Amino acid sequence: MRKFLLLISFCLCFTGVWAQNNIALSTSDGWIIAGTFFRGESGNCVILLHDLEKSRAEFTTLAEKLKNTNICYLSIDLRGNGYSTNKGKYDSFEKTGQKNEFNKMTEDVTSAIKYLKDKGFDEEDIYLLGTGLAANVAGKSLTKHPNIAGIAMITPSLKQRDVVTLSGIKNYKGPVFIGVSTEDRKQFMEASFIRNAAFLHSGAGKVTFQTAYNLKGTAMLNKYMLPTLIQWFKTPALPEIKSDIVTISTTEEQTVEQDYATSFDGD
Repeated sequence: MRKFLLLISFCLCFTGVWAQNNIALSTSDGWIIAGTFFRGESGNCVILLHDLEKSRAEFTTLAEKLKNTNICYLSIDLRGNGYSTNKGKYDSFEKTGQKNEFNKMTEDVTSAIKYLKDKGFDEEDIYLLGTGLAANVAGKSLTKHPNIAGIAMITPSLKQRDVVTLSGIKNYKGPVFIGVSTEDRKQFMEASFIRNAAFLHSGAGKVTFQTAYNLKGTAMLNKYMLPTLIQWFKTPALPEIKSDIVTISTTEEQTVEQDYATSFDGD
């Protein structure tokens, strides 16, 4: 009996190892991007993009929640961070310029999307989630990938390390999730501006705006917004609201008028 239980335990551990794989991706400009992939059973998959000076380990709590709900995810170390340092570290990157390495992190996103496509996902099945700087990277990535299933931006800003968010948002028609603290007034105002732009371009019912009093990025996500975000992955947009206004033609108006007049003929 004991051997049987040990065998079951071994099989479960073995299955767990294969269910979550560490991978390496190649970008068009020579970076080797480290990542972790969990296939899950969902038809969609979310790419997790960490904040400045962090790594995919930032998403330990979220990744565990996604695994428990069988939602596919691909978490990567952006160039210069974590184990993605074959060409240098983030602290050596230029902080300004539209062609600095922070802006080129969109190439890391493209390599992650390509990996998922090779796994059988369409671009319309893929979500992006970014925190802090990576929220901006995710937003900018929409210029190259306007057909993704949805984008979640946790504490985004209009510009950080010269990575501009709005160019992608103005190019996108899909669901948008924005999470921000009200404690940092400047960031709250910038996130609100991004929300307004998303509302104008994506339309009513496709923008979810969540606020919290304190904390930022993943810390805020884990403490306040995790259940809401998981539900958003399952239902990222509200059902279409149909107007209850019925258009009546001239012929229909005349028929109603005739019926109204006839109803009084016998009086």
